[in-house]
Amino acid sequence: MKSITIQGTKRESVGKKATKALRNADLVPCVVYGEGEPLHFSAEERAFEKLVYTPDAHTATLEIEGKKINAILQDIQFHPISDKILHADFYELSESKPVTMEIPVRLEGRSRGVVAGGVLSRPFRRLTVRALPADLPDEIVVNITSLRIGQKIYVGDLDSSKYTFLHPDNAVVVAVRTSRVAVDDSDDDEEEEGAEGTAEAAAEGGEAAAADNAEA
Repeated sequence: MKSITIQGTKRESVGKKATKALRNADLVPCVVYGEGEPLHFSAEERAFEKLVYTPDAHTATLEIEGKKINAILQDIQFHPISDKILHADFYELSESKPVTMEIPVRLEGRSRGVVAGGVLSRPFRRLTVRALPADLPDEIVVNITSLRIGQKIYVGDLDSSKYTFLHPDNAVVVAVRTSRVAVDDSDDDEEEEGAEGTAEAAAEGGEAAAADNAEA
């Protein structure tokens, strides 16, 4: 998984007055939790752009006074009116400890049901997984090519060999609902099989004709 680097400065004071002064200077009060004592630091608000304002999932490399800490963003608070970042919590990554993270879902292919006029429904654009840091995926790819009207893909249908989904197996990830303009797509296979049969028959007929001409 890609990592975004955030330069930080250790905070000497964590009181309300110091916190307000940081925010007035367009700095974000932050804390990173791990096995030891929490580390309080501050970082420029613009450093969070590629980490927060993106549909992709990233880890973070915190560089604080010469020390590098690999972490994930655990929580972030925004001002209710201005949307300025008020505070950010990070969790330090350990190679041997699983972590929980939301991963974006990317649909692949064109659904047969949608081609037939059905409507694609996506209850989840992100799925929460738990895994070791090395096994965290960049995205969860779901192929919907064969999905017909009325069919669904559930969490239990997805490959989870390297991580665990924190959702019930019967949670719907993507579905194709019918619509007023939808047509019956159940005959597609029969039509394809019929076309294949016609092509094979034509090929056999051509071979037979060629053999007759050769004998003549």
